[in-house]
Amino acid sequence: MIAWLEGNLREKAPTRIVLDVRGVGYELLVPLSTFEALPDLGKTVSLRVHTAVREDAIQLFGFATSLEKELFHLLLKANRVGPKLAQSILSGMEPHRLLQLLRDADVKGLRKAPGVGPKMAERIAVELRDDAEKLAGRVGADGATGSPTLGAGVPPDEELLSALVNLGYPHNQAERVVESSLAEADPGASLEELIRVALRHLAP
Repeated sequence: MIAWLEGNLREKAPTRIVLDVRGVGYELLVPLSTFEALPDLGKTVSLRVHTAVREDAIQLFGFATSLEKELFHLLLKANRVGPKLAQSILSGMEPHRLLQLLRDADVKGLRKAPGVGPKMAERIAVELRDDAEKLAGRVGADGATGSPTLGAGVPPDEELLSALVNLGYPHNQAERVVESSLAEADPGASLEELIRVALRHLAP
């Protein structure tokens, strides 16, 4: 089981990176909060890792901070929340905000997370409230800061569409919200801000 990786950042895109660890390339799925903390390509990156093993695949999820990884593990405790949905929820809001919503059992706030409908929000609130309270007292405020910038020379609509598809949304569905999200976001909005606007449009 892989718990930590440190290597050269060879590829990066919202929700997905590739690390070169002594000549071996590891693909990791990451939340937006981790993506925004990444350095330039070619730099050394150290990430906490969750290894998800299925019958047909082994997936690695990477996190820049202990809070992100703890929240990911916490979300997995909820009924019907798997690794990909947990990653999407983490990508939909800032980690400290998510922890606050879980601790307060804020169903209305949790419904704003991508992929979380009314019934799931109620379930998550009830099932995770106590553990979120414990986590709030255990995890330090070591969250990453900063915002990702749009890729050099890549149109914002293409960057946004790629990010949504990487999060698991069908291409046609993602295409439908790209234009409206770009129009709604503030001028000069970062890629992370654009994705969060789009995720609100895609929320059930």
